[in-house]
Amino acid sequence: MQMPLVYRFLFPGMWLSWVIYWLWAARRAKPSERREATGSRLLHVIPLSLAVWLLWGRGVPVPFLNDRLFPWAPWEFWIAAFITALGLLFTVCARVYLGPNWSGVVTIKQGHELIDDGPYALVRHPIYTGLLAAFIGSAVAVGEWRGVLAVLMAGAAFWRKVRVEERWMTERFGERYLAYRKRVPALVPLWKWMRT
Repeated sequence: MQMPLVYRFLFPGMWLSWVIYWLWAARRAKPSERREATGSRLLHVIPLSLAVWLLWGRGVPVPFLNDRLFPWAPWEFWIAAFITALGLLFTVCARVYLGPNWSGVVTIKQGHELIDDGPYALVRHPIYTGLLAAFIGSAVAVGEWRGVLAVLMAGAAFWRKVRVEERWMTERFGERYLAYRKRVPALVPLWKWMRT
């Protein structure tokens, strides 16, 4: 039985639309004052690239990673699509709030501003939060063990990048950023309130 085209093209369409927007929005970024070294950057770019390959590559050479976690069902696909779309939209919202302060590389921009409203009032790194949600949704849609590994690798890559950014933002904004860190969780909204 032939699957409807939506099942084959919805996720690639969402991710491709996101990439096109991301590239278009990058034109407005401020010039950099300080930029992460290439070696440091590779420590999160390589695991993230492997996560993308695991999620979307065909025929991962480790057979058990291609095994299904659960039987495929249309309702699961649509829940996964909703989670992915929500995650990608959250990143776009964060990108709009960040404006010209954004960079794909850990940087300090000329005239860098500390943004702490909009999605940045919920989490300090909403772009990574949204991307993790989108990875999770996409992994559920794939429904194979490689998706689990992809999410874990993406999470590790983002966590490493968060640590570098946190150090740089603390150096730049000092007590103001430390107060923001105490007030707002890094990646998971409401995390601090769930712990208390």
